[in-house]
Amino acid sequence: MTTPFPFTAVVGQDDLRLALLLNAVSPAVGGVLVRGEKGTAKSTAVRALSALMPALDVVSGCRFSCDPAAPDPGCPDGPHEPGASETRPARMVELPVGASEDRLVGALDIERALAEGVKAFEPGLLADAHRGILYVDEVNLLHDHLVDLLLDAAAMGASYVEREGVSVRHAARFLLVGTMNPEEGELRPQLLDRFGLTVEVAASREPDQRVEVVRRRLAYDDDPAGFSARWADEEAAVRERITAARELLPSVRLGDGALRQIAATCAAFEVDGMRADIVMARTATALAAWAGRTDVLAEDVRQAALLALPHRRRRNPFDAPGLDEDRLDRTLEEFAGDDENPEPDPDTDPDPGADPDGPGDGGGGGGGGPAPDAGVPGGDAAGVPPEDSPAAGAGSGERSAVRAAEPFRTKVLSVPGIGEGAAGRRSRARTEHGRTTGARRPRGTLTKLHLAATVLAAAPHQRARGRSGRGLVVRRDDLRQATREGREGNLVLFVVDASGSMAARQRMSAVKGAVLSLLLDAYQRRDKVGLVTFRGSAAEVALPPTSSVDAAAVRLESLPTGGRTPLAAGLLRAHDVLRVERLRDPARRALVVVVTDGRATGGPDPVALAGRAARLFAAEGVASVVVDCESGPVRLGLAGRLAGELGGTAVTLDELRAESIAGLVRDVQGASVAPSASTSRRAA
Repeated sequence: MTTPFPFTAVVGQDDLRLALLLNAVSPAVGGVLVRGEKGTAKSTAVRALSALMPALDVVSGCRFSCDPAAPDPGCPDGPHEPGASETRPARMVELPVGASEDRLVGALDIERALAEGVKAFEPGLLADAHRGILYVDEVNLLHDHLVDLLLDAAAMGASYVEREGVSVRHAARFLLVGTMNPEEGELRPQLLDRFGLTVEVAASREPDQRVEVVRRRLAYDDDPAGFSARWADEEAAVRERITAARELLPSVRLGDGALRQIAATCAAFEVDGMRADIVMARTATALAAWAGRTDVLAEDVRQAALLALPHRRRRNPFDAPGLDEDRLDRTLEEFAGDDENPEPDPDTDPDPGADPDGPGDGGGGGGGGPAPDAGVPGGDAAGVPPEDSPAAGAGSGERSAVRAAEPFRTKVLSVPGIGEGAAGRRSRARTEHGRTTGARRPRGTLTKLHLAATVLAAAPHQRARGRSGRGLVVRRDDLRQATREGREGNLVLFVVDASGSMAARQRMSAVKGAVLSLLLDAYQRRDKVGLVTFRGSAAEVALPPTSSVDAAAVRLESLPTGGRTPLAAGLLRAHDVLRVERLRDPARRALVVVVTDGRATGGPDPVALAGRAARLFAAEGVASVVVDCESGPVRLGLAGRLAGELGGTAVTLDELRAESIAGLVRDVQGASVAPSASTSRRAA
């Protein structure tokens, strides 16, 4: 067994360590989500925490870690007789990103069911983590249905399994900790809210601190046991302090004044629901216990807000979490009062809910970000910036970037056929999760048994195999894999025309607003995105394919315009991106979204060259959509011709909106090329 890096030896990261320790003192806080760049000791600190957790008394032989002082009356291994107990360290259970649903919640013990004819439950990771720590590294990459099960169990304190003839309920109370790198994609907002606290971590920019990080890490790698021994006293002191804080916690008093500050703060930052208020109250109480106090002070409420609210305030999905600390201080000061006799200020409204905007400078949330109705990073409330008076032509020089117009809900664009890519929410796919559509013989390792089909395959051969007793005689050839259909995430590759013909400020603002709307849709559907732009004499990959949709939004916002229209170069560069990405992730199908007015300039016969480039996509069966940005009284229809060459369809900016043209998805699929041999292989 490897020796973990000592928790007290972690350099810096004060907020991270405090958040973890508060959850160790009071698991009811609800866990921690740690966000930060790679290489910032996120995983190291979490794994080190397990060594500080107090030891547990458990019922001997219980697979669900029941407390002998108060055993779970519904424990599947119960009822438990009094007396038989043992003491063991608290567990830290890691949930791998690629784990199956059965591994998480448990399932029917197939081997015993077939061999002995009995129903037996095989516990999952949630049972192993009961009364310990459940750690999910890269939680933002975890499949949605697993996250839902995980967070439901964390909220209810129990896991319910209803499947394959098994009905089991067992306790599942654990300290939930997740880590993530925002560059690889975000969690859904409703899932963010289920984490009690969140912490942003970053590498120190202080040379002395970075030197100390390297020095300690090298010393640990050279001699893990010796390094840990040198920190044993500090580890023991923190362990004792956690135990003392746990014992003090029931005696901590949360007065009416602190409660009013908590409620006022949550109202001021316009958080949804009441979970934030409850988490703040529990966190402030844990902070007081950690400090050895029995009264919650204003400083506890402030620290609790900084840990519990940044990921809950209303914000655009592409905005980074944050809290306006000046506004927080004003709110706390305004609602400060004596706990014994909270006298309201006669010059202010005593009801924090009376003013829907809350105290401070407006109701748009903290962090100095845009108001909720602005809808875009850095956008203004009006959505569209003022139009420049001079019009921009095909030969215009480079113009500075303009802001995107307010985004809107778009029509669903999907890839035709059935794929086998990563789980998501866009196109139909054969997946490990979803509705069962049938059974087949397994190709390679069996991952999801179709029990009924397996029994049907084995039943006719029981007499010939000499069956006796209750169990079935099952051979490997009898096993059947369940086939399921769900939804997959795709690679949405944007090819955006940034040439002079698109450079009118009002027009480019609308175009950016449309692309931003599609990026929001990709964010919600768990897609990877890429961005290719073309202008002047060449095309460039502004953003290689990534799961970080907000990175694409940042690139889009700073996109300048001007110059000629090398449409063919943009398409060829996009084709190269798809070719490379197909080698990296062959199962993920692509949807190419070309945003252009269809004009092509520069070089001999640029329109014909663009057509030849477009036919490369059609020959490979790549799904495509052309967003036609042509405007004005005279329209050349070039975008429609380009869509025909691509084997896709063209839609205008207005038709892209969800409230227009109900048959857009059908049109996109129907306009795709007839399945060729290549297309059939990709659909299969």
